[in-house]
Amino acid sequence: MRIVLTGGTGFIGQALCPLLVQDGHQVTVLTRNAGSASHLLGPLVAAVEWNGRDAGPWEYSLEGADAVINLAGAPIAEARWTDARKELLRNSRVLATRLLVEAMSHRSSKPGTLISASGIGYYGASDDRVLDESAPRGRGFLADLCLAWEGEARRATEFGTRVILLRTGMVLGLEGGALPKMLRPFKLFAGGPVLPGTQWVSWIHRRDHIDLIHWALANPGVSGPVNAVAPGAVTMTQFCETLGRVLRRPSWLPVPGLALKIMLGELGTLMTTGQRVNPAKALSGGYVFHYPTLEPALRALVATGQRSH
Repeated sequence: MRIVLTGGTGFIGQALCPLLVQDGHQVTVLTRNAGSASHLLGPLVAAVEWNGRDAGPWEYSLEGADAVINLAGAPIAEARWTDARKELLRNSRVLATRLLVEAMSHRSSKPGTLISASGIGYYGASDDRVLDESAPRGRGFLADLCLAWEGEARRATEFGTRVILLRTGMVLGLEGGALPKMLRPFKLFAGGPVLPGTQWVSWIHRRDHIDLIHWALANPGVSGPVNAVAPGAVTMTQFCETLGRVLRRPSWLPVPGLALKIMLGELGTLMTTGQRVNPAKALSGGYVFHYPTLEPALRALVATGQRSH
């Protein structure tokens, strides 16, 4: 297959690209810095410059592509959600996806499949209810952002492209995401949950996230939202107790939620609330998770980290 990818130099894209090439696919990455991307991803991945804002020669790479995988977007939890940060989060997702879909619509041979990232933030802050792909949208900045983001991707269905919306939870890996930040205090014997501790954490091992993309590509009957989370969601307290057990460190020093809200504002609320999300569509479609439960996932990652040192 000819596959065009945005976000190819990010936490997911860096791991996905080599596997797509290994499987015999022809991969082109749309990126802000083609030279840096080529160095990072190797000579078998073509890198084409785009800035996510403007039309340009990059559009021709979409001609005749079999699939587009859209993973572009500034990191959600990297900085306080000021008005300027919110605008960056919106533009790097909503406007970039609009630009991509618009360019797809102008091709004489249009891509057959669009896999576009989204987030479980779509469901908003929730209680103990189990949420599958049919659950309604929640409230708040992230829910509104995901709705707009998905709306731009869905427009590709108007010209016959199959659209999959990957509503992604906390992706676990050592090279990015939240886990490395959580490991540091535990290794210093200062780990513990963000209070109240009862908030749900819907997570997925990076290997399963990447394999879900492969699964969606290979199964033409899959479309619409797909919850990219493992079946074994846990509470924040359970997550930290499990992490402590794997690291042989105590989970004893809780982080007051109020302090986070004061320091980080609206972003702090994201860390003190959660969603209990179920990957109903993946399970009913026959996807088998490598890591359906948390402890084996964390043990595999920690073992990988120890081998690399």
